[in-house]
Amino acid sequence: MNEKKINIEGEDEVKQQAETSEEKITDPETAETEKAEEAEENPQAEEAEQPAEAEEKDPLEAAQEEIAKLKEQMLYKAAEFDNYRKRTIKEKADLLLNGAKKTVLAVLPVMDDMERAIAEGKKTDDPEVIRQGMELIYQKFIKALEGLGVKAIDTKDQDFNVDMHEAIAMVPGMGDDKKGKVIDCVLTGYTLNDEVIRYAKVAVGQ
Repeated sequence: MNEKKINIEGEDEVKQQAETSEEKITDPETAETEKAEEAEENPQAEEAEQPAEAEEKDPLEAAQEEIAKLKEQMLYKAAEFDNYRKRTIKEKADLLLNGAKKTVLAVLPVMDDMERAIAEGKKTDDPEVIRQGMELIYQKFIKALEGLGVKAIDTKDQDFNVDMHEAIAMVPGMGDDKKGKVIDCVLTGYTLNDEVIRYAKVAVGQ
């Protein structure tokens, strides 16, 4: 009788242990759900467990990228400067060509007048008519030069100026009031836009 009671109690104890073990064993889906719930409750713990995804960039790689960027900028600047140089050369060439064109166009009317004067000179023997025609042509030519920026250097009663005049003779005995002054202009000088292009050759009082 007592042995039967002991066996029943032993069976009950084994049954309770089996039920407890079954409660602890769960399926995978339940485990994942529980893990997600734990992550929501304690997100800092999950972040601490995961390794850092973003690592610092390699200094060598960063330096190479910077070098490539600077090289690209240098090539761009070099190409830009080359285009500027070519454009400047072309503009200078066009300026010289257009400058010559402007000069020729200014002189052509004077040449036309000279041709007409030569034709008229063949019809008359009056020297006064020829002289007046030449005078008109000369005045027109002076105006054409002035339109191009050319002006004659003034020498009459002027002090000798090494920046404008070239002394080719010294004239003694002209008095103190003529000393260092231009006595005579042998060859007229000219300036182009206020720059001397030909010095006036003069005789100076001594």
